[in-house]
Amino acid sequence: MQNFAAAMPHGEIREVFKDVFFVPGTMKGEFFGSMWQFSRNMTIVREDGKLTILNSVRLNNEGLEALDRLGKVVNVVRLGDMHGMDDPFYIDRYRADFWALPGMNIKDGLKTDKELIVGGEMPFGNASLFVFETTKRPECIIRLDREGGIMIACDSLQNWVEPDQFFDEGTIATMQQMKFFRPANLGPAWMFESKPEAADFERLKEISFEHVLCGHGYPMINNAQKDFLRTYHEYFNI
Repeated sequence: MQNFAAAMPHGEIREVFKDVFFVPGTMKGEFFGSMWQFSRNMTIVREDGKLTILNSVRLNNEGLEALDRLGKVVNVVRLGDMHGMDDPFYIDRYRADFWALPGMNIKDGLKTDKELIVGGEMPFGNASLFVFETTKRPECIIRLDREGGIMIACDSLQNWVEPDQFFDEGTIATMQQMKFFRPANLGPAWMFESKPEAADFERLKEISFEHVLCGHGYPMINNAQKDFLRTYHEYFNI
């Protein structure tokens, strides 16, 4: 039996838009030489009774029962190279197709069933793909063409306005010093690891959207692009 990462504390599955669900959870691990505990988010998209998991977070048994009531999990999508510890659990449990960008660091014996490519097949309809081209680690964003545009991001776009119940005290202090807690942010650890260049954000600023569901932080509902445009300008003077 495969040794999957254990379920950690998480919130309830919440429908933030029709057939789009969001659930916050916990991450623990070693980063920059010390142990951190902070929050991360999973997004679930339903289409014709079929579910796609993005930015996977393993749920406990009660959470899995709630997930199964939503529909049948058929896809697991890795949007960012720094996430994915719970992908193997869902792929094994549901025999789901695994989607990832070319060049992602895929471990745990996984293989990519379907590659995410701009203009290529998507895990659900009415969606498009944005891929960062200058980063050292693969990262992408999926845009849902509904509600004025919903961006589903991983580490690139973040909205950690404040610490939540999934943090420990030591990590809060460290992340405050590193300026993780600000709205419409670009992930500090992602910026350090992937070193994106302005050219990516020149392209990203041309994509219209109203809302963002980030891998970290609260959902941004309404006028999200306006806030992120200010952030792009601050970081890259574009």
